[in-house]
Amino acid sequence: MKKKALVTWGGWDGHDPQSTSALFRDVLEAEGYHVVYLNTLDVYTDAPFMQSLDLVVPVWTMAEITGEQSKGLQAAIAAGCGLGGWHGGMCDSFRKDTGYQWMTGGQWVAHPGNIIPYTVNLSKKENPITKGLANFQITSEQYYMHTDPGNEVLATTTFDGKHADWVKGTVMPVVWTRPWQKGRVFYTSLGHARRDFEVPEVREIVRRGLLWAAR
Repeated sequence: MKKKALVTWGGWDGHDPQSTSALFRDVLEAEGYHVVYLNTLDVYTDAPFMQSLDLVVPVWTMAEITGEQSKGLQAAIAAGCGLGGWHGGMCDSFRKDTGYQWMTGGQWVAHPGNIIPYTVNLSKKENPITKGLANFQITSEQYYMHTDPGNEVLATTTFDGKHADWVKGTVMPVVWTRPWQKGRVFYTSLGHARRDFEVPEVREIVRRGLLWAAR
């Protein structure tokens, strides 16, 4: 039987939610998944459907989620469904919902300098999500985040202080995994726009991370 994934997309257009979500819809389908692809959060309130899923991929930046929608999503992950995503599509989604943020393990707060070149350093090179990959550079938003100290950090970036001198030398998580009750959560702060996934390491980290998170 095929694994079943839900990809939800919407919110702020600046993060290319439709094109980036479609990219990984196609990736999951190529991996043999049955993918349900929706531009609505109401699906989270359909408990029987949510319990049928192996993976949820939220691609929804700077928006509002109702209490019922959030509760439905959290319940599905708590019961063993996986959660995986990237950048603001997953960790700058619902700024008022601390329960959602607790589940995801982090929340965006700044990207000093906006689009800049920076290095991603892999900190756990034997993890299946990063194994065989090398440190790499990317020109994109370097996310400064509030993160859960319980996350298993797989990659980091170091702020050089050029755009915010008080954070010079700060080492910030870029890729992490974490449990959420019976579910598994994967996140990377990479993936600001569709072009970021032209960097082979970025696309591969997300592909592997989604597969890892799935039930």
